[in-house]
Amino acid sequence: MVFKKKGELTRFQILAEIARMEPHLRQKDIAEKLGITIQAVSENIKSLADEGMVEIGKGKVHYKITNRGIERVKKEAINLRKYSDQVLDTMNAYKSTWPAIARQEFKSGDEVWLEMDEGILYATIHETSAHAEVLKDAGKDEDVALVKLSGLIELEPGYVVIVKLPTINQGGSRAADFDKIKSIYQEKKDKIHRVGIMGTVSRVVTSKLGIKPDFEFATPEATVAAAKRGLNILVFSVGRMTGSITRELEDEDIKYVVEDVKK
Repeated sequence: MVFKKKGELTRFQILAEIARMEPHLRQKDIAEKLGITIQAVSENIKSLADEGMVEIGKGKVHYKITNRGIERVKKEAINLRKYSDQVLDTMNAYKSTWPAIARQEFKSGDEVWLEMDEGILYATIHETSAHAEVLKDAGKDEDVALVKLSGLIELEPGYVVIVKLPTINQGGSRAADFDKIKSIYQEKKDKIHRVGIMGTVSRVVTSKLGIKPDFEFATPEATVAAAKRGLNILVFSVGRMTGSITRELEDEDIKYVVEDVKK
């Protein structure tokens, strides 16, 4: 690890600036370059001089890096470069490798096509508008690592049906029109991919109807995220909670409809 102790990076930068800008260097120049105070520069230079890495002169040549200082800069620069290379390798691998689910068995090097189905990315042999290369062997229905992604994945945003329930002050679940809710659910259930709930009244209503919610926390955010991935969502919300969902949907230009089921 480079620069383990506090202030080592600043000392390294000051040494490097002295080496780079000799012989016309001023403390003010270093302070402006590094974004620190002149006092901080002065204190660090004094410390570096005490350690024999900088010589403080007179006249035009204010500071001069010593051989010891040069060796220190070289060593730390090499360590910094090695660390940077490791970070870049990690980031490049992270950004360029993508997981998908294999529709078929694939071998390393195979070209595959990409499609989104109910919010999940799949690799397939059927041609689409996006393709990639298989990094490692994977069996059917396994997660497969992909590289060299190219093209655009065709994705139509989903829509949201919001069932607005009465608040507890309005009677809660006892004031809800269950026949209307059942009608809405029966009409939409074959096209709905996920169900979300907000509030205690929503939990009671879905429980009475035997509907199992897929999510109930951070529901507005989860609803938007799912709809953007092409899923259709049914959300049970209570009173003014509905507004927190509709605002999120409008910001993302996602289609929705609100069904008020208060008796």
